[in-house]
Amino acid sequence: MNKPMVSVIIPTYNCADYIAQTLEGILNQTFQDFELIVVDDGSTDRTQDIVARNSPRVRLIVQQNSGVCVARNRGISEAKGRFICLIDHDDYWFSDKLARQVEAMEKYPESGVIYTDFTLWFPKDGHFPEPHTLHKAIPGDQIDPDYSGWIYHQLLLDCWVLTSTAMFRAEVFKNCGGFDETLPYSEDWELWLRICRKYPFTKLTYASTLYRQHPHQGNRKVRDVDYRTRLLTQARKQWGLCSQDSRCVPTTVFKKKLAAYHADFGLYHLKAGHRTTATQSLIKAWLTNPLHLKYPCYLAAGWVGWKPKW
Repeated sequence: MNKPMVSVIIPTYNCADYIAQTLEGILNQTFQDFELIVVDDGSTDRTQDIVARNSPRVRLIVQQNSGVCVARNRGISEAKGRFICLIDHDDYWFSDKLARQVEAMEKYPESGVIYTDFTLWFPKDGHFPEPHTLHKAIPGDQIDPDYSGWIYHQLLLDCWVLTSTAMFRAEVFKNCGGFDETLPYSEDWELWLRICRKYPFTKLTYASTLYRQHPHQGNRKVRDVDYRTRLLTQARKQWGLCSQDSRCVPTTVFKKKLAAYHADFGLYHLKAGHRTTATQSLIKAWLTNPLHLKYPCYLAAGWVGWKPKW
């Protein structure tokens, strides 16, 4: 297939436990006009062997370990499709995902991104349930109007777009750039904010993707930098609080959310025993939202040795 309709890209690193099931969900799609590119980011386990023997349709690209952003960008640069999908190496697509999104791309030509809801995939008794037991069929392509169109104002509150659920027009990356390779976290959110300043998004309400939950996920790591609050503060400074269609986030709502992120970062560090970093973040949370009295309580409790148990 020299010119497939869709390019599917999987960045992977040491995912021997899950990569075969991720590939299975893609290869079993009812829509088959796609190329499948796997960019292995220097795995040291059996990931490359599993990918190589899975299907002749898979194009495996191997690179030195450089991070997920570099791997994603490499895949995007190699893609030939009109539309591009990215899926994390441990997630799973239901079989109608591509078909429904391609149909929506044709139906909503003004949208640069079509994305969907997702289902959290938790283990039960040490094993993940079979995907078919979690599939909830929803007929048609019902749209969520609150999270469709110009959604910059919504993305100032949370990263609503799960990477594995999205389909992009290829020109979106040419016009907006790729993932920021200097970011180890919130790199997807940063890119969505750039894209949503130039393109409307459309959200389909059905869940196309199982989002696997396990202890080794990147969002469970305690990091030295609070990338979320830095990203949102920069976005507000650059673009304000309003989308192009004049839908806005009230300043008070934005500040409350920003304070909550400061507090989350502080509590994670408090649990890890990093009291100085925790104190700094909790003070920022309190200064950003002075009426939320839990923040000074967390500060006081932290200084006498309390740690969160979650």
